[in-house]
Amino acid sequence: MARLTAETPFIHDGCQITDTHLGRFTEISQGSRVAHSDIGDYSYCDRYADIANADIGRFSNIASFVRIGATDHPLTTASMHHFLYRSADYWDDADDDPVFFERRKARRAVIGHDTWIGHAAMIKPEVTVGHGAVVAAGAIVTRDVEPYTIVAGTPAKPLRRRQPSEIADRLIALAWWDWGHDRLRDALDDFRTLSAEAFLERHGG
Repeated sequence: MARLTAETPFIHDGCQITDTHLGRFTEISQGSRVAHSDIGDYSYCDRYADIANADIGRFSNIASFVRIGATDHPLTTASMHHFLYRSADYWDDADDDPVFFERRKARRAVIGHDTWIGHAAMIKPEVTVGHGAVVAAGAIVTRDVEPYTIVAGTPAKPLRRRQPSEIADRLIALAWWDWGHDRLRDALDDFRTLSAEAFLERHGG
């Protein structure tokens, strides 16, 4: 019997999952924290990932110690400390600030289908990483990443295309990530052995 199933996400020990939808064949590895997020089918994160306020597509590969949707502090007020919005932790007669938390949850990070986020990379709130993109280990992504583009550095900048624009456009149009589980299995050998261009020729993209 396969460890990953369509029915139940595989969640390792020590994870904290809050207000999150996990798709089919998903895996959340040891010590990871995921909050207010949507994780698409077949996506996974390795150990100690920290994901908040994020919409993650299908087949996303998220390495260990990645942080997506890193939360922030208010910068325009007299102080930026927790006591402004986690006020109930400090005073019996003060409430937390719900407006601050709603605003934070609304600032979504978006990760496309078939993406690879490298070890210890950080994706800031309100950033979109396009389909097929790669974020190198240790990168800090502060701006949107174009589909099928590899970025690296602090702040992250494009290194090169993962696929030429024409092939990338055809892969997006093919949208193989929407295929059913059985169709993916039927095409497994082609995924393994064919170039992207040859795969598109065989599968009508």
